[in-house]
Parts: sequence; C-alpha cells; structure tokens
Amino acid sequence: QVQLVESGGGLVQAGGSLRLSCAASGRTFDIYIMGWFRQAPGKEREFVAAIKWSGGSTYYADSIKGRFTISRDNAKNTVNLQMNSLKPEDTAVYYCAAGPAIRYSTYDATRSYNYWGQGTQVTVSS
Repeated sequence: QVQLVESGGGLVQAGGSLRLSCAASGRTFDIYIMGWFRQAPGKEREFVAAIKWSGGSTYYADSIKGRFTISRDNAKNTVNLQMNSLKPEDTAVYYCAAGPAIRYSTYDATRSYNYWGQGTQVTVSS
C-alpha cells in the first residue's frame, strides 16, 4: 500500500500562486507515476499534471500548461505542484494520485492510478 497526503491548498486571488505538496509513504518503490487531478463541483475529475517517478518525464493538461509546474523529490518521496497565474476556473479539490507500472496505460487516465490522497481545496477568487 501507498499512502498519500496532500497539503498546501487554500484561498487565493486571481493571478496569485499556490504550491501543493504530496507526501508518499509505504510501498513507494512500487510507484511508477504520480499525478494531480482536480474536481470542481458538478464536474468530473480531470487530469492536471503527472510525473514519472523514475526519469522525471512530465505531462500537463492543456488548460494549465505554462502556468503549473510539477516536480518531484525522490529523497523525500514528495511531488509538488507549483500553480501560478491562477484563475477562478482553477477552483477545485485537487487530488494527488500514484500508480504502479503494472497498471499504467496513459498518464491522464484515472485507471493508471490506484492510490489517491484525500484531496485539498483550492479556491481562486475573482
């Protein structure tokens, strides 16, 4: 099992920045990819960004490309999401996720991830 704990959400004005962190513990050696997804009220959960644990390849949704940056610290078993130039439409609960290689299909599919954090609220006011 892998446990994921997110932190860093909050309330920010449009144009501001937030940094989310996700700390992984447990069977971290099983992790092949880690990602961030978000879910706004009344909407489906959507992919935001992902990073491969080994090698560090990164992937981004078009809606946040150029504004968000995903990074990892393997020594600390953490993944961060730096969010700049935030917009009201970025308001959502943000979830950290992790998945093993055996489950991997594509980086933006929820089926590639079998471990999920509890979520952290990000609210961007206009």
